[in-house]
Amino acid sequence: MSLTCRSGEIVGLIGPNGAGKTTLLNVISSAFPLDKGEVRLDERRIDSSSPRKCAIAGIARTFQNIRLFGRLTVRQNVEVGFTTAQRHRASRLNGLTIDSLLRELDLGPVADRPAMTLPYGQQRRLEIARALALVPEFLLLDEPAARMNDAESTELISSVRGIRDRAGCGIIVIDHDLRFIMTVCERINDLHMGELIAEGAVVLFGPPTDDTLIPAGMMAQPNSIPVISVGSTQVQWPAAIPDSPISRPTATTARPRRRRTTRGSKASRPPT
Repeated sequence: MSLTCRSGEIVGLIGPNGAGKTTLLNVISSAFPLDKGEVRLDERRIDSSSPRKCAIAGIARTFQNIRLFGRLTVRQNVEVGFTTAQRHRASRLNGLTIDSLLRELDLGPVADRPAMTLPYGQQRRLEIARALALVPEFLLLDEPAARMNDAESTELISSVRGIRDRAGCGIIVIDHDLRFIMTVCERINDLHMGELIAEGAVVLFGPPTDDTLIPAGMMAQPNSIPVISVGSTQVQWPAAIPDSPISRPTATTARPRRRRTTRGSKASRPPT
């Protein structure tokens, strides 16, 4: 498969469980080695890097299963990423502070609480804040809206758009919440069994009911520098979404149920 994300672009990954979405993020962030192919940040190959070098190069991520330092405070969790940025990416800080990140993700009031005491939605936001503290060029979000209610999901849509607008970073996001994906993304890639089966720009059908339902794909195409790409070819913008097997009804096979017997009687056999 081949996939490209440009600076300032929000790209979605969808597909059933086991399609390879998280594996793809693991490959991009160098958590998993490649059997073949390549991952490039601009023109530089990064598929042979370590996760640490990948983060220093400008790729930050969150995880499907939250991975916070539970006994550290909210502020200290963000400091972990911010310290790395100060050492290796200071030229991109541009006045960014830990306090400004906490305000951006609505975590200021809980800054001194241990991370393990936060409710689930705030823990998700803290993971994003810690990743943003690296001032990345690309942010990988693995199911950020999982287990969120509609209100929390809508707030997250605003946060992700705000992150892109402020930081200018490209964002690749996985989620099973199609309302969230269709609203926040400009392009969507549909994966199945490790293969890209459909991709294209988000298209709005019918009038939106409110601001939150206007797909980001309605916005102008962002500048495409820098670029992160997977594979040997790059996806073109925009592309029509072909008919996806996932959107078609699937055939089901009915199996005959065994007849139950009651005491004192025998199940009759079907005629041969």
